Amino acid sequence: MSHPRDVLLGAQAARVRLPVCDHYSGVLARMEKSLLMQSQMIEALGTCVFDVTLDCEDGAQVGGERDHAQLVSELIAKRVPKARVAARLHAVDHPHFEQDVELIVGRVGSLMSHVMIPKVEHVKDIQKVVLVLDRVGAHHLPIHALIESPQAVQQAFDIAAHPRVESLSFGLMDFVSSHAGAIPAWGMTMKGQFEHPLIVRAKLEIASACHAHGKTPAHGVVTEINDLDSIARSAADAHNLLGYTRMWSIHPSQIEPIIEAMSPSQDAIQEAGAILLAAQEADWGPIRHEGRLHDRASYRYYWQLLERAHDTARTLPREVRVFFESLPNPRVSA
Repeated sequence: MSHPRDVLLGAQAARVRLPVCDHYSGVLARMEKSLLMQSQMIEALGTCVFDVTLDCEDGAQVGGERDHAQLVSELIAKRVPKARVAARLHAVDHPHFEQDVELIVGRVGSLMSHVMIPKVEHVKDIQKVVLVLDRVGAHHLPIHALIESPQAVQQAFDIAAHPRVESLSFGLMDFVSSHAGAIPAWGMTMKGQFEHPLIVRAKLEIASACHAHGKTPAHGVVTEINDLDSIARSAADAHNLLGYTRMWSIHPSQIEPIIEAMSPSQDAIQEAGAILLAAQEADWGPIRHEGRLHDRASYRYYWQLLERAHDTARTLPREVRVFFESLPNPRVSA
């Protein structure tokens, strides 16, 4: 019988499935802890359920940028198989941007999942990044862009359209401060960032730009760093209300709440499996399930839900697991 991936996915499908959590760390002890936690979860689950992004922008001390870039390169070189490790470089107009590329991407680019570029304002910034990456032989390394200003939000659709861009992230604190006091500090709280109209509008623009071009929208930080309930609520609201399928973590304790909140529930997994199995029996024609009609449009939704469940190592019904047994995961590095 035909496989749902062969029948259902078209222009509406995301081109690359990314882990739902992207963990940022820039201090040596925390970078090492993050990489250890990642390797332990890979061993336990058999797949990589969160990215680790080693931070040069905020992690490097002023005057110590070169040493920090070399440290990041050394840590990436030690990554375990299947691990997804990236680096946040300095912005394209920063004097240390090209040095970051040379010392990190030029040395270990083949081991990296992507690079994160902060303070992207327009597609010309991405074009410059591509030129510098290609100069060191990283012709296929994906770019993740951080959108942090009103101008960048305005350009989000063009940035997302670039073929090397894989994901856009929203930078809350820089976005608020770029408004010269017009958005109060309250906007940087968990409550404020989901209620202030300018912030919500920006988040929706970024999510819409990503979905229009098959890219992944990533929700940014929550400043209530030790409030894990707030982290979980923020992740759930970003996903369920604003269309984000990925979120930043800035402390190891945040990783599991984010993964849990952005993973499908077991009830949703059971429902999706039942609908797709019935659809397959009907050769993907319309069916009635528990009093509701379904066709290929809803089948696509439920298949993508099962893909997300698989990527987050959720428990799948035995009859559904067969869908994934013969398919390589498109996002996991060797």
